[in-house]
Amino acid sequence: MAKILIVDDEQINLDFFEVMLTKLGFEVARASDGEEALEAVVEERPDLIVLDNIMPKLSGWEVTRILKQDDRYSEHAGTPIIMFSAMDDVKDKIEGFELGVEDYITKPFNFSEVLARIKAVLRNHELTEQVVHRERRIALIESLNNSLVYFTRHLKDPMEQILAAAGNVSSAESETKEFIALVTEEARRTLASLEGLEDEIKDLTQKGDAMREDELTLDDLEEKYEKHLRNLKANADSIGDST
Repeated sequence: MAKILIVDDEQINLDFFEVMLTKLGFEVARASDGEEALEAVVEERPDLIVLDNIMPKLSGWEVTRILKQDDRYSEHAGTPIIMFSAMDDVKDKIEGFELGVEDYITKPFNFSEVLARIKAVLRNHELTEQVVHRERRIALIESLNNSLVYFTRHLKDPMEQILAAAGNVSSAESETKEFIALVTEEARRTLASLEGLEDEIKDLTQKGDAMREDELTLDDLEEKYEKHLRNLKANADSIGDST
């Protein structure tokens, strides 16, 4: 089960989330201010951070900015964050999203809603991780295919030269002829295997290209996220104009 880091300066909220989430099977870590949050991220390596915005020492926004932009925390930059705040200003929420917050919940909150958002963020993060791993696997397979293509092309040439040289031998001793016959037969078998390997590589490459076209990519996810931000900004601007 996922590990969740709860960051809040109110002890009652820390106790509440620890009890409720633990009962649901989650592993819970705690921090009571922004500085403790950064230490806990490194020590606990949580799968998700539930982060209050208004806190002593470092605000939730400052913690988010450090985690997402500071090279010292680059290993943890991908950890998803749900931000809590008593403020309900749309532009403030957009600023949080632009910093890298995955979701934003306004206090006072309903625990059922919080739980649903936690599950949704974890599910989306898992999907993103799967896409990353899939693209890495595809890149590895493409690299292997390229190496195999290079290998077959550079092995075929000497085999063909051996066959050509053997064909040019018109007179030789019987033992030499037998050796040449063996080499010729082996060269033909090797060439046949290489040609079959080339055909298989071409087939796998075509199938891989088709899979890449049909599946979701990191660029697709980024485009959807940017579109979501643009829509939020447009809504915020329209609300501002109406007021």
